[in-house]
Amino acid sequence: MNAFTVIGILVTLAALLGYLNHRFVKLPPTIGLMLLSLAGSLGLIGLHAAGAPVIGPVRALLDSIDFNEVLMHGMLSFLLFAGALQINLDDLLGVKLEVTVMATAGVAVSTAVVGLLLYVVLGWLGMDLGLIWCLLFGALISPTDPIAVLPILRRMNAPRRLASEIAGESLFNDGIGVVVFVVLLHVAAGGHDVTAGEALLLLAREAAGGLAFGLLLGYVGYLLLRSLDNYPVELLITLAMVSGGYALAWELDISGPLAMVVAGLLIGNHGRRFAMSELTREHLDHFWELVEMVLNAVLFVLIGLEVLALMEGFSMRRLAAGLIAVPLVLAARLVAVAGPVRVLRLFRPFPRRAIGVITWAGLRGGIPVALALSLPPGRGSAGHTVGAPRDLIVVMTYVVVVFSILVQGSTIKHLVRRIPPDGD
Repeated sequence: MNAFTVIGILVTLAALLGYLNHRFVKLPPTIGLMLLSLAGSLGLIGLHAAGAPVIGPVRALLDSIDFNEVLMHGMLSFLLFAGALQINLDDLLGVKLEVTVMATAGVAVSTAVVGLLLYVVLGWLGMDLGLIWCLLFGALISPTDPIAVLPILRRMNAPRRLASEIAGESLFNDGIGVVVFVVLLHVAAGGHDVTAGEALLLLAREAAGGLAFGLLLGYVGYLLLRSLDNYPVELLITLAMVSGGYALAWELDISGPLAMVVAGLLIGNHGRRFAMSELTREHLDHFWELVEMVLNAVLFVLIGLEVLALMEGFSMRRLAAGLIAVPLVLAARLVAVAGPVRVLRLFRPFPRRAIGVITWAGLRGGIPVALALSLPPGRGSAGHTVGAPRDLIVVMTYVVVVFSILVQGSTIKHLVRRIPPDGD
């Protein structure tokens, strides 16, 4: 199946499900599209179980798509840039300490808590998943996903400061989580032991390099935008920043996601104020909102369809492990949020119920699924076979992501409404 056919099918499905959601289901687009595509997938599984040959074409479509490649080296750069364009930099700088702590220490704490709790619980269930694989699952599931968080966050009437903290954390913590994931995967796959110094060096290269490159990319883009007043060319420049800049970051072995976030923040704030006419600003906003809407629609339809790709690795024991992972991930998120907030509250304002809202707003989306699908089949600690740990981790990840988007995403607004008006 060629690329144009795949894109055509996915966009058509997204348009059809988007229409059905808008006319009849009336859920937020992210939630509605994923719910409808998931329901369609489960319906196909039911028909398949009844003997109808309906799954073959859809499985052929999914088999032609490398989800990790499509998201991590395609959609992600555009979605992060589009999301960062809409973040007010002054608001973000006002919560820079909170964002830094939550995006670093919070991810590390959550990774450790998820890994240790999962190792103990799965041991009780007789599922031999080594500690390193449990920690690796903790690393890929702990960072909140900006692709899932930002569209829902924009629909909530959250206090401005709290919204900036949640959005900022989701934009920056993926870089930390991916580095931890890469280090743990190297250890789990049987590579040499990674020292703390090597891990810190990798983190510094990825994170610091990504931030510095994003500043450079954003500044060069700003200079180009300031030198002309022609909105088609200016839109083309922003497209080149994202596509070319992300590809170059990948070649330089630095964090492309962080680079896109920083470049988007610079263009969306400094560039918007000083390098664009009113007409260009209007077209820029409309263009990138459309890009974000289309890519999000396709992505969450694809996530819903991915349940069909889990059929071969599916079992009731793995489903049970996924259902158990949901409260464990939430408990780890609570620990990772409560500690920093209680400390920071001594000299930073936080609204009442902030811990509960930030915990519940920690949504997971396509990035954890992509990381899980990138895992090779492996072996457990001490060489014991773990029964294809990739399959188990993928199922657990998928269950957590579905719960996160459908349950947390659809109920977070009720928690936000309980925050007093002085929450800012």
